[in-house]
Amino acid sequence: MEVKKIGVVGAGQMGSGIALTAARSGIEVVLQDLSDSRLLQGMDALTQFMVKEVYHRRMAPGDKPAILQRIKPSVDINDLQTTDFVIEAATENASVKFEIFRNLDRICPPPTILSTNTSAIPIGRIAAQTQRPDRVIGMHFMNPAPVMKLVEIIRNASTSDETFQTTWSLSERLGKKPAESADFPGFISNRILMTMINEAIFTLYEGVGTRESIDTIMQLGMNHPMGPLALADFMGLDTCLSILEILHDGYGDPKYRPCPLLRQYVDAGRLGRKSGRGFYTYERGRKQAD
Repeated sequence: MEVKKIGVVGAGQMGSGIALTAARSGIEVVLQDLSDSRLLQGMDALTQFMVKEVYHRRMAPGDKPAILQRIKPSVDINDLQTTDFVIEAATENASVKFEIFRNLDRICPPPTILSTNTSAIPIGRIAAQTQRPDRVIGMHFMNPAPVMKLVEIIRNASTSDETFQTTWSLSERLGKKPAESADFPGFISNRILMTMINEAIFTLYEGVGTRESIDTIMQLGMNHPMGPLALADFMGLDTCLSILEILHDGYGDPKYRPCPLLRQYVDAGRLGRKSGRGFYTYERGRKQAD
């Protein structure tokens, strides 16, 4: 199956990044969200990313108008009827995603493949909300989507070979490296990553080291590009907590129990970069000295 037009549900950081990635690859995109303000923020974010790409000479100045022309922002989910592949990139909340997939299943033609960018929710649970489980698949982009090369592909128990191959080929067309995971909570990426981040938070919580020591040791000692606490701030502490709760509920294993300090920060609105404060303090997205 050839993918000619993609729908992206959710114009947040991931959705806008996925829309840009697809449009940059020459694919028409419908970027859908609930309000004009969210769409405006998403379009502004991807435009600012392109400005930086042009500045660093990773994009020709003349490419920007053509890319923007391929992206159609819309508040009407019915506009996704004209797409043949949809990528859901809404908030990491099962109830929200279930409702989206019920609506997509109702309005999209039967051949349309419905994929989800969920970070941890089993794909089978999402597919069960539709009448086309064979055409539902996980397509987990890494953040930031225009930069990171990996796409984690997760098929549920009913996903057809055609759906899998179409998704794999689309990932390559987008300039990504696809890798397959079985359909378990957190898949491969977040089952490993979130366990590390949670342990780093416990290490801080128990006074084993300062935030700077923990991140420096992981960066310089383990050759990680970013320390786990800084990475948690980048991802969003509310997102980290949500993923850990899915892992803890899904496996029933205490090793996935979210650190109390993480809950405390989320309850206090310390969500990381997006709120201006998490484990570190930020101003205009830049880490500040406390």
